[in-house]
Amino acid sequence: MSRSSALASKATGFPIAKIAAKLAVGYRLDEIPNDITRKTPASFEPAIDYVVVKIPRWDFEKFPGNDQRLTSQMKSWRGHGIGRTFKEALNKTLRSLENGWSGFHARDNVAVTRMTRRPSWTTCAQAPRTASSDLARIDDRVTPQEICTVTGIDIWFLENLRQLVEFETVVTREFAERHTLRAETLRKAKRMGFSDKHWGF
Repeated sequence: MSRSSALASKATGFPIAKIAAKLAVGYRLDEIPNDITRKTPASFEPAIDYVVVKIPRWDFEKFPGNDQRLTSQMKSWRGHGIGRTFKEALNKTLRSLENGWSGFHARDNVAVTRMTRRPSWTTCAQAPRTASSDLARIDDRVTPQEICTVTGIDIWFLENLRQLVEFETVVTREFAERHTLRAETLRKAKRMGFSDKHWGF
């Protein structure tokens, strides 16, 4: 058991610790009732209609002198967010890190090549902003595949980040032209998890 099992239990509504204890004393999954559905056994996989995102935060400034290279040793605490989509959950999770971020931004400009095979906490802490800034500048020089090669971030995630970057550009342009947002634009922004603070209007 670990902290991850507690998050997984919260995310799925499936009491992992309780089920694991019963399995340890000899029960089979099909003999344990599911406390959530009250109709199916624990052998049925939970079906959920939401996404949970977990992002680490490193507070090395509180521990000067420590090795800041990231290894298999746990050196962070985590922020969590729940949403109907990955985009919404990601924006909520970034706000939960309590570091002043209002969500996923495309305005920051950090070179993606700073990400290395043995990253420090400072480069990884910039990873969401790094990816967004370079995705905002995709052209003949920078492609999602190149970002994937350098950072190891899967294309699926990069495509979601690219869509967030594109939508942020749409909102900024629309507000500049109309000094307000259309109802459908605001509705889409909220569904993507953007907060009012995010835009800085």
